[in-house]
Amino acid sequence: MRQIKRRARAPITLGSTKTSLKRKVAAYLAVTLSATLLLFAVLVVQHERKELLNVAAQHVNQLSEVIVRSTRFAMLKNQPDYVHSIIQDVARNEKISKIRIFNKEGVIIDSTHEPEVGVRVDQKAEGCSLCHQSERPLEGLPQGERVRTFTDSEGRRMLASMEVIRNEPSCANAACHAHPVGQTVLGVLDIVYPLDEIERGLRISGTWIVVLSIGFVLLASGLLSLFVHRLIYVPLRDLEAGAKRLAAGNLDESIPVRNGDEFGELARSFNAMTRALKNSRQELREWGETLERKVAERSEALRLAQAETARGEKLASVGLLAAGIAHELNNPLTGVLTFSSLMRKKVPDGSQDAADLDLVIRETKRCATIIRRLLDFAREKKPEKQFADLNRVIEDTARIVERPAHLRDIEIRMELDRALPAVWVDADLIKQVVMNMLVNAQHAIQQKGSITVRTRRLGDKVEISIIDTGCGISQKDLQRIFDPFFTTKAVGQGTGLGLAVSHGIVEAHGGTIEVASTVGEGSTFRITLPLAPQKAESVEAAGAMS
Repeated sequence: MRQIKRRARAPITLGSTKTSLKRKVAAYLAVTLSATLLLFAVLVVQHERKELLNVAAQHVNQLSEVIVRSTRFAMLKNQPDYVHSIIQDVARNEKISKIRIFNKEGVIIDSTHEPEVGVRVDQKAEGCSLCHQSERPLEGLPQGERVRTFTDSEGRRMLASMEVIRNEPSCANAACHAHPVGQTVLGVLDIVYPLDEIERGLRISGTWIVVLSIGFVLLASGLLSLFVHRLIYVPLRDLEAGAKRLAAGNLDESIPVRNGDEFGELARSFNAMTRALKNSRQELREWGETLERKVAERSEALRLAQAETARGEKLASVGLLAAGIAHELNNPLTGVLTFSSLMRKKVPDGSQDAADLDLVIRETKRCATIIRRLLDFAREKKPEKQFADLNRVIEDTARIVERPAHLRDIEIRMELDRALPAVWVDADLIKQVVMNMLVNAQHAIQQKGSITVRTRRLGDKVEISIIDTGCGISQKDLQRIFDPFFTTKAVGQGTGLGLAVSHGIVEAHGGTIEVASTVGEGSTFRITLPLAPQKAESVEAAGAMS
């Protein structure tokens, strides 16, 4: 029977998954975390910068207020040298770039940078534009607008703070001043503070934030890759291996269920599917084998039935022909034998005529024997069954051929089952069958050999095995050995009717006869007979036992 063809499917490979799942997840995570942490670092640095600038601005504003208050008394006494000394000390101690004092007209009246003393500052310059946005300058600025940042000519970042010096009543009434009471602003104190240390601290903080961010990205990517490997890649690899085994037709191995998540459920479902496929394939294989066996059994039964039918028709034709020939030849042969015997009595012994007549008589008797066998074959004598000791029937038959077998150095062995019960057979016909088998076995042994006769019980049947160590029967002759007149013996050793008659006798008993043979090793004939009578013979058996 043809096996069911399976359509080959392309195997599922996880080669791309190996690079995409672990590495791509790590890469995507690294890119995402890097972008996120970069934005975080920028925001943190900006926030820190803003906070540091606010702190610096507050510090500078406080210094401006302190300087204004510290120089107030000196200004009232009109002591510019004392004022200059104060701002020099403050600038030196606080690491301030420069401190300047502007008058109302924008002229630098004092500065820690002496070359610019007496210089008028442009109103649109840095620090002056906020107050001089209109024709009338502002008399004050909000706290948040007093601080400014800029880059000097050397490229350094600077923070400056302005503090307005107001015309207080004590100052307007002093003898040293000639400012009217209506003038509210006398000048401006401008402090320029370098941001080098703040910028350096921000760079160091930014560098540390970047380094820590990179380390965090690498650590997070590695840990997540490990988790992806353990929780996703390994189950996917198991599924891939299971899919490859399934595609190759291997349904014996299952996928390990590593955990109870979705991959575990998928592995359980895959294993259940594999078991279902395995069971289905096993059922299909069993159905196929059963179908093949039944087809083979039916084919063999049909072949045997056809062969048996052909053989039956052949035997029927041969039987009719044999009966006609035997009837026509019997009377002439009887006359030939009678007159030959009479003539032999008249011829002296030892003469040539006596030898010729002996040959005629001997061959005539052989022809009569053949005709008698033909009649037996054609008549199909119905067995007269009764319970008999099968072992004894075999032993009695073996004694007849035992002496000629010993003369040819052939050993006859008996392996009989002594616990064998009585068998429902026609003892005379079974003797004839055993005799034919033993004679054929002797003829098959050309030199020294052995013949083994074995009996055993097979359920409700009994088996007779006759095993010889003869020349064996070829495979092509095994199909014809039970045909009438078919023989492989030499001319004069047999007529080819022994096995045909034996086959008919065994079938008449409701049994079977089988043969197995190997050329050069020997043959084995197995005769199977019912142990008890059939239903139709039960009444007859009961009568025979009574």
